[in-house]
Amino acid sequence: MFEPPYSPADQLEAQLRDAGHTVIAPATVRQVFGLTQEQLNQLQVFWRDLPPDAHLRDGGRYRFRRHASFIAEGSALRQVPHRAHWQPLDYNALHGGIERWFEPADPQAVALPAWSSLLLGLAGIASRLKGEQAWFIEAHQFRIDTTDGIGRPTPEGAHRDGVDLVAVFLVDRQGIKGGESRIFEAQGPQGQRFTMLEPWTLLLLDDERMIHETTPIQPAAERGWRDTLVVTLRRQGFQDPLR
Repeated sequence: MFEPPYSPADQLEAQLRDAGHTVIAPATVRQVFGLTQEQLNQLQVFWRDLPPDAHLRDGGRYRFRRHASFIAEGSALRQVPHRAHWQPLDYNALHGGIERWFEPADPQAVALPAWSSLLLGLAGIASRLKGEQAWFIEAHQFRIDTTDGIGRPTPEGAHRDGVDLVAVFLVDRQGIKGGESRIFEAQGPQGQRFTMLEPWTLLLLDDERMIHETTPIQPAAERGWRDTLVVTLRRQGFQDPLR
């Protein structure tokens, strides 16, 4: 397994601007977002009861998730009424073109200080990267498990999300092998591969410039799973189907 190419706190935004991506170690995440380990630990319990993803088109039973949407303006974060997650086929050939309604995030999780600190912190990074503005944010809680022997974090393959910034927080990883992160330039030859092993490692991607995927996971113990919080930030509105 390849170690993540961590960026120090004072270089991560320059790395994101120059290379289109950056990887941040857990200690740096705590520093950048102003959080303690205890505050982050309080979030982890909300991955224990994620309902099954009812929209998997490959017939798998390995993905569980919740979803919530927000708008960040300056230091203000507000949750919007629960809405479907939608992507065009151009960005998701497997699940694009359909409105996918997932169970909403637990209000107790959303109310935790760590939740708002992470989302507002990401909005600040996005504004410094692409200009101060309102950010339309979708937060996805994922658990990929090995119930059927293999789990696919990105069944759609290497892809973009059709947003401005993508953040992938590793929340937990137990009893698995695999799950390698792979990122590639959308318009160039450069790429990186590494495996996030430590909880609260963060991968940040400029979605306009980078394509990403995560390789399948397999069991290394009787039961295994990989938990992530995936947050996307987009200018000028949420992705919605044309009416």
